[in-house]
Amino acid sequence: MLVGMATKEFLPGVPPEALTTIGLIGGWLVARRTRREVGGIVFAAFGAMAGARWAATVSKPAAAALGLAYSSAMGLSHPLSKKIGPWPAVLTVAGAVAAASLVARKALPAGS
Repeated sequence: MLVGMATKEFLPGVPPEALTTIGLIGGWLVARRTRREVGGIVFAAFGAMAGARWAATVSKPAAAALGLAYSSAMGLSHPLSKKIGPWPAVLTVAGAVAAASLVARKALPAGS
């Protein structure tokens, strides 16, 4: 019930690109200001909402690939931050996931 509410009814009409950006940047900020686990909750919650939107708007393979990209982005931001700094790293991975989502929603709609 709670997952259904969080993924379908919470923030209706917000595109998955915005949700993934909030999840990555917001999760990083919350983790930095509180504890890593709390940031992980933010990351997971917004990822679940984005996943529900992808499931409804893109093909199943594309939704799975976008979920993998979102999950991997958090891990990839860590070594990237050692090279370019934390803010640029988080912004880079957030932008990459949002761009991939936008392309998939335009090129691979559900039912294709």
